[in-house]
Amino acid sequence: MKPRGVSPYLLLVLTTLFWSGNFVLARSVRLDVPPLGLSFWRWALAAALLLPFVWRTMVRDWPLVRANLGLVILLALLGVTGFNTFVYLGVQTTTASNAVLLQSVIPLLIILLSWLLLGVSITLAQGLGIALSLAGVLVIVTRGEPGRLLQLALVEGDLWVLAAVVSWALYSVFLRRLPAGLGGLTLLGYTVSIGVLAILPLYLGETLGGRTMTLEPVTIGSVLYVAVFPSLVAYLFWNRAVGEVGPNRAGQFIHLMPVFGSLLSVLLLGERLYAYHLAGILLVALGIYSATFWRHPSAAVGREET
Repeated sequence: MKPRGVSPYLLLVLTTLFWSGNFVLARSVRLDVPPLGLSFWRWALAAALLLPFVWRTMVRDWPLVRANLGLVILLALLGVTGFNTFVYLGVQTTTASNAVLLQSVIPLLIILLSWLLLGVSITLAQGLGIALSLAGVLVIVTRGEPGRLLQLALVEGDLWVLAAVVSWALYSVFLRRLPAGLGGLTLLGYTVSIGVLAILPLYLGETLGGRTMTLEPVTIGSVLYVAVFPSLVAYLFWNRAVGEVGPNRAGQFIHLMPVFGSLLSVLLLGERLYAYHLAGILLVALGIYSATFWRHPSAAVGREET
């Protein structure tokens, strides 16, 4: 549960930090932990940790959940089953640069889908923020050399990551259709439970096909990390923040993922921090500020996001 007085924007920063760690770990253990196995055990463990504490509130809120059951199931399939499974399948074959670049489409897609599905306005500030943040991401991905974009080649993994992008954007937009009384731990409990059940047959098929997880301290520790921080903590933070600031503003913080990815590579993998990292981080920060905090008096398409 969100501590009192904690800014939703701080929650969004922490969420993207945890998710960045998820990408780093998934890529590093891909030879020892198959993608569907990682997705299943991530959420099975998350459910085992979460349900003993939330089952009473889940039972209490069941009438409200039942009235919105189709939406809750859709959110589980998009945000738990689909997004994570697609990401883990993608990082098996795609390069880090391609994956980061495709993830950075999420904020733009959220804004477009919010306009199309919810009628939420697209403001000048948000448009400027998207442009600045994408520029910052491109600086990091291309290492300050735009010509590198011409060398990017799509592979099967890119298509999986693109599917994850669409899945998460839809999840974030449909969160706004939940009634005010349904959210927090209740929503997390139901979506995790439904999501892991949907992953189970896929995982069994992978296991019967001969792909199993190597049980070593590194792989076990990796699964524990992704079960707690990118799963339980990050999803609770993201859901709460989207409920407070809306999907358009929250989506801008996805641009922090390549920033945190670069910093984690420096801290954990011993890579060097270059000037293009700093330039990209600055542009991303300016873009988030523009899209999130700057108010422009000009008219916008649709209705204002609240």
